Amino acid sequence: MTEPHSTPAPADTPRESRTGLPPWTTGELAAPPRRTWRDLLGPGIVMAGASLGAGEWLIGPAVTARYGGALLWITVVTLLAQYIYNVEASRYTLATGEGIMTGKLRLKPGSRFWTFTYAIIDIWTMLPYQLAGVAVTLAAVVLGRIPNPATETDLMRTITYVVLLLFPIPLIFGGTIYRMVKRLVIVKVFFVLGFTLAIVVCLGSWRTFADVMLGFLAVGSLPAADGSVVNVFGSLWRGEELPRLDLESLKLVTTLAAIAGIGGLTQATICAYIREQGWGMGGKVGAIPSAIGGLNLELEHSGTVFKPTPSALERWRGWLHMVRLDQWYVWIPASLIGLALPAMISVEMIPRGTVADRWVLAGMMAGGVGERVGGVLGNVLWYGMLLCGFLVFFPVVITTVDGFLRRWVDITWTAYGRFRKVDPHQVKWIYYGFLVVYVVMSAIFLSFANPLWLVIVAANVSNFALGISCLHTLAVNVRLLPPELRPGWPSRIALGLSGVYFLTLAGITAYIAIVTWN
Repeated sequence: MTEPHSTPAPADTPRESRTGLPPWTTGELAAPPRRTWRDLLGPGIVMAGASLGAGEWLIGPAVTARYGGALLWITVVTLLAQYIYNVEASRYTLATGEGIMTGKLRLKPGSRFWTFTYAIIDIWTMLPYQLAGVAVTLAAVVLGRIPNPATETDLMRTITYVVLLLFPIPLIFGGTIYRMVKRLVIVKVFFVLGFTLAIVVCLGSWRTFADVMLGFLAVGSLPAADGSVVNVFGSLWRGEELPRLDLESLKLVTTLAAIAGIGGLTQATICAYIREQGWGMGGKVGAIPSAIGGLNLELEHSGTVFKPTPSALERWRGWLHMVRLDQWYVWIPASLIGLALPAMISVEMIPRGTVADRWVLAGMMAGGVGERVGGVLGNVLWYGMLLCGFLVFFPVVITTVDGFLRRWVDITWTAYGRFRKVDPHQVKWIYYGFLVVYVVMSAIFLSFANPLWLVIVAANVSNFALGISCLHTLAVNVRLLPPELRPGWPSRIALGLSGVYFLTLAGITAYIAIVTWN
């Protein structure tokens, strides 16, 4: 149950909305807790579970199977840019209890304009490309071999629809939806990373380890048209002409950059996790209850802010420090390890230069492990790798969908008068109503689109969406937060450059699509 609010915020402050949204109320900022190991399993571990998905298990191995680890540097740049966004989006939630998407609606030209704009951008999140990965692993278990997507389409489609109907079940229980998602991804992260680490330690070589680790540092390496890898900065330094690049492979690299980490507007889900973890002013506004077990929970329709007194500012700096530690100690290491381990298995088990359907690469890695070991143990490891694939894709479907639903619950819950009249205890039915719409739209997309098209389109629209979101978040924090809580100039510049980075990736992909159009 949320705490009762005190007095309305002063009407002459930026938080008094000129765009039709209800004003913030004021309250007291609690002190951050003493940091323990439990605090380290906060939003960062949920974000790590969400980040371990198609980028790490499919697109990354697709790149490393062909080029080794040389192109993985793009993922490091992406994770650093996402870290900057995570901290700055969290800044707004720590200060107000609202998600960053709600903050965007408080800027001109108004909530209706921004709702329409983000609806056009965010509809592509409904492309259910992660479901194809679940279908491949389950089909392999059923058949006892890797399925052929070209000849066993009906089986794959049937399994995909079954998974589409099953994935909402974990979102129904747990008291709060966040709590259930957190439990699910903790199991996923520790099992997948533990199992793949054991495979790499027992079956990998130092050459493979060095190849992948050096690839994280090989900034500027890109795929050349002759099938090799060239470093454009090295070529410029030596005064050579820029090499001709393989545009199709470059599109794969921009796709990897888009879905490494989390990507897209799903990155904004950290605000909901901050709020429902009870950090900062997030502890004053409540949480989204699950359908079963959340009877006494509610979510307020607007945020709560605090007066920036010297003592409050000291507590504020403590909360912001917790977010940064959560990202550096949990999310970034787990994300990098989640990228590195499948890449090492791919390099070790799949012949260099292999070009395969992205959706069978997880099975190829499993097959390589099974054949390397052989016998009964090899068969057990084959199934273990398939289980890893399932645990990668099925929970990430849930976290992606949960992030989408939370964005739109936040938007409608605060921005529209009809929803503001709803009892705060009934927010869960708005959430589940959106869930039904999501399932129906995903089924429509699955009926006509192939998985490869889904992942390329969804991933690269994500680059555009996150680029816009970075710049919009910068505007929100600079214009709406009190001067004492606003980011300094280094943070502003870093967030602006992150937005430019993601927009550049989207522009490169659009250019490739135009010049290669047949």
